[in-house]
Amino acid sequence: MPRMLHTMLRVGDMDRSVKFYTEVMGMKLLRTTDRPDQKYTLAFVGYGTEDEQAVIELTYNYGTDKYDLGTAFGHTAFAVDDVYKTCEQVKAKGGNVTREAGPVKGGNTVIAFVQDPDGYKIELIQSH
Repeated sequence: MPRMLHTMLRVGDMDRSVKFYTEVMGMKLLRTTDRPDQKYTLAFVGYGTEDEQAVIELTYNYGTDKYDLGTAFGHTAFAVDDVYKTCEQVKAKGGNVTREAGPVKGGNTVIAFVQDPDGYKIELIQSH
């Protein structure tokens, strides 16, 4: 059966992005690859190993410090035990909460949104 492996996000500063996903979002840095001849660096981050679950591939292309995200990409979503507590932790670590924790419009599921340093949105969803 097919299995989702990763989502790739282009980033403008690898160190800043790795710091955000590991220190603010609590992920682990799983592996890195630097390809100087091809002028890019990869870092894979996740809550578990790549053989256990999908992860995020951060891609830094040498010399590109900013991307136009456009209007097609929406967000990634993470299940968390306590959305309210996670938002407080994100803010305490310097992260940007763009939608405070609370019920989704028209429903009861508690959600919030966080934005990473490159502008990618992350939805936090209360796990049940």
